[in-house]
Amino acid sequence: MSNFDYDLFVIGAGSGGVRASRIASQLGARVAVAEDRYLGGTCVNVGCVPKKLFVYGSHFSEDFEAAAGFGWQLAPADFHWPTLRDRKTREIQRLNGIYGNILSSAGVELIEGRAQITGPNTVRVADSEYSSERILIATGGWPFVPDFAGAEHVITSNEAFYLQEFPRRVIVVGGGYIAVEFAGIFNGLGADSHLYYRGPLFLRGFDDSVRKVVADEMRKKGVNLHFDTSVARIVKQPSGELEVTTTDGQVSLVDAVMYATGRRAKTEGLGLENTAVRMRDNGAIIVDDNYRTDEASIFAIGDVIGRIELTPVALAEGMALAHYLYGDKATAAVDYDNIPTAVFSQPNIATVGLTEAQAREKYSQLQVYQSSFTHMKHTLSGLDEKTFMKLLVDAATGKVVGCHMVGADAGEIIQGIGIAIKAGATKEDFDNTIGIHPTAAEEFVTMREPVVTA
Repeated sequence: MSNFDYDLFVIGAGSGGVRASRIASQLGARVAVAEDRYLGGTCVNVGCVPKKLFVYGSHFSEDFEAAAGFGWQLAPADFHWPTLRDRKTREIQRLNGIYGNILSSAGVELIEGRAQITGPNTVRVADSEYSSERILIATGGWPFVPDFAGAEHVITSNEAFYLQEFPRRVIVVGGGYIAVEFAGIFNGLGADSHLYYRGPLFLRGFDDSVRKVVADEMRKKGVNLHFDTSVARIVKQPSGELEVTTTDGQVSLVDAVMYATGRRAKTEGLGLENTAVRMRDNGAIIVDDNYRTDEASIFAIGDVIGRIELTPVALAEGMALAHYLYGDKATAAVDYDNIPTAVFSQPNIATVGLTEAQAREKYSQLQVYQSSFTHMKHTLSGLDEKTFMKLLVDAATGKVVGCHMVGADAGEIIQGIGIAIKAGATKEDFDNTIGIHPTAAEEFVTMREPVVTA
């Protein structure tokens, strides 16, 4: 038994922090977690969970339209924003309670309040100071809004989940997955939805074919895409409307402007100046492969280190670190290769492995297989939506090195393919797998001829 109050003091009860603290406690460590906001972190409260619920809700407008092609005669639909908002909030509160029970059942002490590191082994919360052999920072990230005239009038994804009134006209600013998802959500729920992005095409870092397909499909669904467009200023009118002026002089009146222009590591007020912990220019905490900072007793995981900012990655990092510190694992290093991911745009995107541009840099001979088709559902629905699939194959070995999809249930489909690619599957393995008919997913095992070999 050490002379410290705890073996591990975790700051932040999000996905990574809760996973690390629970596993460490089960392995025999004395663990405390400090949280000043809500249990479950960004994902549970203002991220993936409520967002996915909103995506489900927003998709009904299209489902109602599609139903007519199957013989359903429906009265005009009427959307009630407070019902969706409040039922979502109740579900989040239920999940908060589950996270509390997880910590309690694991024997982890929950300390409510803002934690500040006062030294290599000490943390202050309110009027109490605690000592710990090790400290883990798992505070996550926070939406970033650039400084410009009228920035005080915008909302971020944090506020979008709790709006008092649903906006009839909305501008979403940004080109990442959060911007793309919310532009689709607002559009599906009935708003006149516009997306402004300063670059020529959104979703930078995704496969170029995917980016183009999603832009085409979003336009068809009614989302107004404005590329090479930046906001110069926002002025709030006496009516409450927002007058938005772009750098090229366009003026629009809307009810809300949502900024989704990136996230920054949440380290403000954490007391890192009292330690040897270093940060990058963007605020992300610098750690080694075992998530140790330059202060030997302090570790960090999750979005706050700015590697791959995904909830399952934070969970993997938290589990690996706990086993490294208190179990029998020789390293805490997590394998970041071939991590499947999804964007819950409308239609969905899912991907695993390399983009075509990345694959061409790595492999001298690349085979590209792709297919674009109308989903079976839409042969009767009459809706104009294409499903797109793409496989990238190293011609020298036959190994599948990238897989991309745009279409219904893409995330559900790519999760399984992610296992195959992680296991090193070849194109021959795909070809030898019998498809499930009739499904969209079977297209991945029936694409026989490459569209490009170069």
